[in-house]
Amino acid sequence: MTQQTLRTLQTNLAARDRLQNQAASQRAFGAPSEDPTAAATTLGVHGDQSRTAQHARNISDGMAWVTTVDTALSSSITLLNRARDLTAQGANSGALSTTARESIASELDSIGGELLSQANTTVLGRSVFAGTSDAGRAFDAATFAYTGTPGAGVSRRIGDHETVRVDADGSQAFGEGAGSVFAVLHDIAAELRAGGNIGARLGDIDARLKSMVTAQGSTGARQAQLERASAQNLSVSTDLEARRAGVEDVDSYQVLVKLQSAELVYQSALHVTAKSLQTNLLEFLR
Repeated sequence: MTQQTLRTLQTNLAARDRLQNQAASQRAFGAPSEDPTAAATTLGVHGDQSRTAQHARNISDGMAWVTTVDTALSSSITLLNRARDLTAQGANSGALSTTARESIASELDSIGGELLSQANTTVLGRSVFAGTSDAGRAFDAATFAYTGTPGAGVSRRIGDHETVRVDADGSQAFGEGAGSVFAVLHDIAAELRAGGNIGARLGDIDARLKSMVTAQGSTGARQAQLERASAQNLSVSTDLEARRAGVEDVDSYQVLVKLQSAELVYQSALHVTAKSLQTNLLEFLR
């Protein structure tokens, strides 16, 4: 009877300790052996949460890329529109003095340099217009040759079955070599200084403007895709956290009530046991 009573007391004590651990950790179980089914469910949810968190990081990095691309293209379009205005002004050769021609040519050279800087824009040391190339720049400053990797875009996985390209093909947006926008502006400036008629060059500028606007439109579509993926990822993350909390976390109020009840039962059992079992030495000798 003494052994049975002690086993009962030990069981009550273990139940009280388990409730105390739950109250302290706010977790329904401390080891998988306590609830194998809940532990397996929790492991699955944690795996889904890790994957969702990685997708969130990919989306954030991708947004940094497409935002940089969009900003560079927007600035380039503004610069090229200014170059077009200057070219149209310079085409009126009869009304321009040599000084005016030189002023326009100098500004065209400056715009060409700024465009080259925009085309070589980087994110964390990676060119956003050079594809997967690690050259550090998309265009050579002297020859205007494209140093990137054509057709090899930088992509980010933003879902289990969804990837998105986050860079832009610089050769399509700016052209390359002698056909690049930098070479076009350089040639227009040279022709202007030589006294030539540059009116026919407006078509070349318009062609490059069209390419840039097309590239910016494609970038904007991918940016919208990333924004939708970000909203979806946040929703999934919230649902997973709710599932995890439902399995792994405990109701603090409920656990506290159970703990107080277990403490009362344990103390009562101790009191009754002390009264019913006289285990002191005198009782034993009797």
